[in-house]
Amino acid sequence: MEDVKWLDDDEQRLWRAYLEASRLLIQSLDKQLLRDSDISFTDFEILVLLSEAPERRMRMRDLADASTTTRSGITRAVSRMENAGWVRRVECESDRRGAWAELTETGFAKLAAAGPGHVEAVRENMFDLLSPEDISSMTDAFDRMRSRMLDARRPTPAS
Repeated sequence: MEDVKWLDDDEQRLWRAYLEASRLLIQSLDKQLLRDSDISFTDFEILVLLSEAPERRMRMRDLADASTTTRSGITRAVSRMENAGWVRRVECESDRRGAWAELTETGFAKLAAAGPGHVEAVRENMFDLLSPEDISSMTDAFDRMRSRMLDARRPTPAS
């Protein structure tokens, strides 16, 4: 693999710091949500996505694509949240194979109750450590990364 452009020392340090910081942040946020609100980070993320969607509902496959959870993980999470009364499944009338996940009022209340503690934990573990310049440069960098990966997922037009 002579043609591989290996990471230099600075790139390697950044890459590993990013991976570990991301993992530790998600673990910390999950722990805070479970401790303070009896909800997992995964369930919180799904409730946020549903709360921001038109009519507070999304197709299950779109919910999986928008979250950090796999399609099978979304199915399990929605089942768990359905049992808790936070979400309900609605058949998709235009496609009998598809289903919608819809946020209930109970789910919205759960999200609203968990939100303040979650935001405090995000601030404490991320934003309180960053300068306005850090926030600006990181936002720009992550926007470029996201755009590149989203563009790579889009189908190319047939020639």
